[in-house]
Amino acid sequence: MEVKEILRNLREKNNLTQDQMAERINVTRQAVSRWETGLTQPNPEMLKVLSREFNVSINTLLGAPRTLVCQCCGMPLSDDSMISRDVYGDFNEDYCKWCYTDGKFTYQKKVDLLDFLVKAMPNPDNMGDDERRKLFDAHLSQLKHWK
Repeated sequence: MEVKEILRNLREKNNLTQDQMAERINVTRQAVSRWETGLTQPNPEMLKVLSREFNVSINTLLGAPRTLVCQCCGMPLSDDSMISRDVYGDFNEDYCKWCYTDGKFTYQKKVDLLDFLVKAMPNPDNMGDDERRKLFDAHLSQLKHWK
């Protein structure tokens, strides 16, 4: 879906006219109209405002052009409800809500996350704990948080 359609759907989902949406985010009705017709797109600062005001990630506003993956545990972030928030309540698209909440990381050390993964993740191949730990560690070492 294109940005113009996403913005129109967002406005309609919230039962707002273009005037009401414009007032809510402090722009002109013409700006909203130009976004919805595809003549222009919101700038990065306005995307932040829209994200905050309507509780959707910037990635979602842009039509999900990136596949988001938690940079701590590696879990795909397929839905906005899985994405973490910073201390101000804004989306932090780098982490899941289980690894990062209110500006704090759940796992301070990689060994703590590895312990959790070895205990919690399914083991259909009946691998040994040491082998699984090495496999998880190799994966986690590729993520931004553990580099």
